[in-house]
Amino acid sequence: MNTRTRQMSWLYGFVVLVLAAALAACSGTPKPADEGAKPSNPGGPGEAINLTGDAANGKTIFEQNCVSCHGEEGKGGVANPGGAEETVPALNPIDETIANADYKTFATNLDLFIEHGSTPEGDSPTLSMLKFGDDKILTPQQIADVIAYVISLNRK
Repeated sequence: MNTRTRQMSWLYGFVVLVLAAALAACSGTPKPADEGAKPSNPGGPGEAINLTGDAANGKTIFEQNCVSCHGEEGKGGVANPGGAEETVPALNPIDETIANADYKTFATNLDLFIEHGSTPEGDSPTLSMLKFGDDKILTPQQIADVIAYVISLNRK
């Protein structure tokens, strides 16, 4: 193989790798943040991330289902004895590893918790996040609405 052929082979291989990486980065469903807060329960995003949420409806659903643990407007401060943090995490402001400037990524990060629930670290936390999607407590549209509301709290 002459030098010119080797150079062209290398260039061709490089271009293929760059295109493959670009396609992977642009593929459909956004991936949650690789580091930071993640739910303890396994599972991928639910149907809610493909729906348009209504923050006003989400506020009502949040008040009915989430305030008792996350506080008014998600400001936190609710005690969780036995948990490593001793309180339920605030959603306003939310952990910076969940928030994202890209709406779809932010929605996906929230959806994982809402769909599958989560048990906080600690010896025996009193409170754990319910599996609102897996247990059919909320519909995908209701989850999308709650996601829209929580994101609106963090975009002021």
